[in-house]
Amino acid sequence: MSVAKKDYKKITTKSLIDMKANGEKISMLTAYDFTMAKIVDTAGIDVILVGDSASNVMAGHETTLPITLDQMIYHASSVVRAVDRALVVVDLPFGSYQSDSKEALRSSIRIMKESGGHAVKLEGGREIESSIKKILNAGIPVMGHLGLTPQSIYKFGTYTVRAKEEEEAEQLLEDAKMLERIGCFALVLEKIPAKLAQKVAESISIPVIGIGAGGGVDGQVLVLHDMIGMTHEFSPRFLRRYMNLFEDMTKAIGQYAADVKSKDFPNANEQY
Repeated sequence: MSVAKKDYKKITTKSLIDMKANGEKISMLTAYDFTMAKIVDTAGIDVILVGDSASNVMAGHETTLPITLDQMIYHASSVVRAVDRALVVVDLPFGSYQSDSKEALRSSIRIMKESGGHAVKLEGGREIESSIKKILNAGIPVMGHLGLTPQSIYKFGTYTVRAKEEEEAEQLLEDAKMLERIGCFALVLEKIPAKLAQKVAESISIPVIGIGAGGGVDGQVLVLHDMIGMTHEFSPRFLRRYMNLFEDMTKAIGQYAADVKSKDFPNANEQY
């Protein structure tokens, strides 16, 4: 049965919870700069994630670990200035919340005050429960993140699917329920079996956003640069490319270079 889409003028954490209750799927994409965020927001995306994936796609690092809190604030500030409708969620980067709950709160306050972001996202479950509680107690909305947690890549040693075994799957479900219970407004599930993701989504009342977690969840998130084909080396099963900008941009830039060399650009109509 199709569900009528409500016209949300401004997306809030409550909007997302209402969407889940009404059976309306939630769209989420990353953005890291003003120009791209303006396009994403104008296109009608519900949630913009200023992800620590900026470490990969913007800075060229192999993992998300090197990006700093200052750099995340810079990216988030650029995005917030572009956005009229979408909810802007900002990743807390590696090292800014794992050590203790006071550090987690300080990092979250800096993001909210200095970037203007609307919420923060943390990776992990029971091991960071105290940090999440402290952030929530300060009135800062928190989005959880379970399953594959890229900041723990050196612990896992691989980006393979998580929670395939019963014990890990049960712990993930318990962590999801804990995140809902302590007050998180939404949850990202990354790269876990689709049946488990659907079970989690049906077991909690807060929205579950999936990436590589099947269609049984409440919404989907992708990295913008992957989805529009600016990056081309990364091709996991869950990624659908809606454009091939790498090819189109390479061709256009190559043509510009050739036109400059041949003195075709600028022509008589392109100068004063």
